[in-house]
Amino acid sequence: MTLDDFRITSSKKFNLTDFDPGGKPLSQGDKAADEARLETLSAELDALQDIFYAEHRRKVLVVLQGMDTSGKDGTVRSVFRSVDPLGIRVVSFKAPTAEELARDYLWRVHAQVPRVGEIVLFNRSHYEDVLITRVHGWIAEAEWERRYKQIRAFESLLTDTGTTIVKCFLHISKDEQKARLEARIADPQKHWKFDTQDLAERKFWKEYEKAYEAAIAATATPDCPWYIVPSDSKTHRNLMVAEIITAVFRQLKPAYPPPKPELAKLRVE
Repeated sequence: MTLDDFRITSSKKFNLTDFDPGGKPLSQGDKAADEARLETLSAELDALQDIFYAEHRRKVLVVLQGMDTSGKDGTVRSVFRSVDPLGIRVVSFKAPTAEELARDYLWRVHAQVPRVGEIVLFNRSHYEDVLITRVHGWIAEAEWERRYKQIRAFESLLTDTGTTIVKCFLHISKDEQKARLEARIADPQKHWKFDTQDLAERKFWKEYEKAYEAAIAATATPDCPWYIVPSDSKTHRNLMVAEIITAVFRQLKPAYPPPKPELAKLRVE
């Protein structure tokens, strides 16, 4: 299987049940080999990002979405561990503040999009405003349909002005989420990760699956595709996201700015 088998580019309906969260389609055969491949990709991504930053012309936005415990933080740490922090920024969207609620829901998001030469990682994103809001009935169907249209327009604006958008849905099973939550409860050093609200949201598993399917189908385009990333295996999840991001940078073919002939005349005393 290839990355294209997990790339959603149109509004054609699809079901998450068609994608096995426990699958390892890009695995090299064992964990050690997968980790070695990830190390290689991480180094390549570092080299490409260095050129991309120096080029100072385009931007990359990576959107990470998924159920609680799907591994958004872990993906950032593993995939981008070798990348120079000078050219990368992580933005985590929490519950909106009173200041943010006083404005349209995209206001706080637009303020965080990447600058030229920058990679920005959204740990959760504007999609929360068509996910949790839909699941809990905070907005009506007419409103979430309107927001799908607004999100498509917002992302089109970004791509039209030089931003490459890559959206990854970290797809885990309900059983795997249960195991990860139990591991956090069992280990005192992981209690800081545990939020009782995760248990409350877990009760809406089917509703979240339906909301994700609808949001992905409504906002996937050739310019702003979604990738369904099987994520029960943390190693495979990291490997697949690394393959996706590295492939994107290869396609961008960043180049260093042209040399400055006048510098050849300079002498350092």
